[in-house]
Amino acid sequence: MKCPFCGHIEDKVIDSRTSREGDVIRRRRECLKCEKRFTSYERIEEVMPLVVKKDGRREPFDRQKILHGLEKACEKRPVPMEQREEVVNAIERSILVMGAKEVPSSVVGEEVMNALRELDKVAYVRFASVYRQFKDINELMDEVKTLFESKRKA
Repeated sequence: MKCPFCGHIEDKVIDSRTSREGDVIRRRRECLKCEKRFTSYERIEEVMPLVVKKDGRREPFDRQKILHGLEKACEKRPVPMEQREEVVNAIERSILVMGAKEVPSSVVGEEVMNALRELDKVAYVRFASVYRQFKDINELMDEVKTLFESKRKA
């Protein structure tokens, strides 16, 4: 593996650990040239379906896009990065389980909304306001009312 500090391609593995879910291996490495340490992650490469956008375009599933959307929605909220990563992992697993070659972007968006609804209500409203493209404040207020009503029932 190429050292991120000096670019040398030889290193030694100092420590390896498996994630809780068992789908990622974290390795601590030391460059044999500059002796600096760095971390690498190894995961099984799974063939993700294409995401079909509203306009009909197709693009590869991109977990970074979901993570970026979560980061925007959770900005200045008490949602740790680990929880955001767990949400992305859960969405990725859910989409893989579907077994489809193509998935509508609306399915991905709804998965994100469902996760945020449980994770943080403010982040949910932020994401929903962008995702659902509310036309006016009344539509937003209706969504917030629905959120509060579902909270009371639970």
